[in-house]
Amino acid sequence: MRKQKHDVCDFSALPTEQDNPETGYLDRIPPAQVVQKINAENYNAARAVDRAAPEIERAASLCAKSYKAGGRIIFIGAGTSGRLGVMEAAECPPTFGINASRVIGIMAGGKNAVFKAKEGAEDDIKAGRTDILSVAKKGDCVIGIAASGVTLYALSALSSARKLGCGTVFITCNPLVAEFCADVMVIAETGPEALSGSTRMKAGTATKMILNAITTCAMVQNGKVYKNFMVDVQPVSRKLMARARSLITKIGGVSYKDSADLFKKSGYSVKIAIIMARRRVDAETARVLLSEAEGFLRRVIE
Repeated sequence: MRKQKHDVCDFSALPTEQDNPETGYLDRIPPAQVVQKINAENYNAARAVDRAAPEIERAASLCAKSYKAGGRIIFIGAGTSGRLGVMEAAECPPTFGINASRVIGIMAGGKNAVFKAKEGAEDDIKAGRTDILSVAKKGDCVIGIAASGVTLYALSALSSARKLGCGTVFITCNPLVAEFCADVMVIAETGPEALSGSTRMKAGTATKMILNAITTCAMVQNGKVYKNFMVDVQPVSRKLMARARSLITKIGGVSYKDSADLFKKSGYSVKIAIIMARRRVDAETARVLLSEAEGFLRRVIE
């Protein structure tokens, strides 16, 4: 990779800022063709993520190792990148049954900037350092996100996190970023946007795909998934309650009616209820068995 100095950055030279010859006439074509052009570019996002698969796996393993050792996963970024990190952090607890304190999203400009852009926040080096130091500690895994690769807020946060002894990951769509700003560099070379410079589009799509893969793979490695089922799902809505009972029915081999009683006796833990059904034990015994298996359901029931 070629190094790129951030303090004298030529923003017009960034890959994500280039004109896209495939979409040069959006204002002259029918709406149906506009949609078609945008969708065609989204296929390129998926291909870029596929090419970055080895680095995504390394990032996931780094997160998994940190989480298993008691560390936290922290996302930090500005603009669209920051919002995607905040969204990923918000969705992990109900999906994988983890405490919200174990996965954190930090947005340049603070919480209000999630809903309303705060001008200049992405260039605030001091804030990047201050924000990460107020949260991160040694052993955490910090994931900096910057589609352009030159967001000073995210880069400053990563530099500070590395000095703390955190594992670090950098997600970007710029193949020209400076080398070694993180332990793992995940680069999805998505190229020019359908709407020039609007990285909420193709770059944002690729970033979301990468985040999905990292967190899901990391949680698989920590026993939060059985087959392809969310067996640590939290029943925080009617839909999720129904999903939990369906999992108990399907994996536990009991009727949907009986799943309600098992779920209640288990303390509303899908895994515990399944173990109670499959091993024919009470909730306390099921918890012991699951603990001895380090949370991996497969080790208990197969």
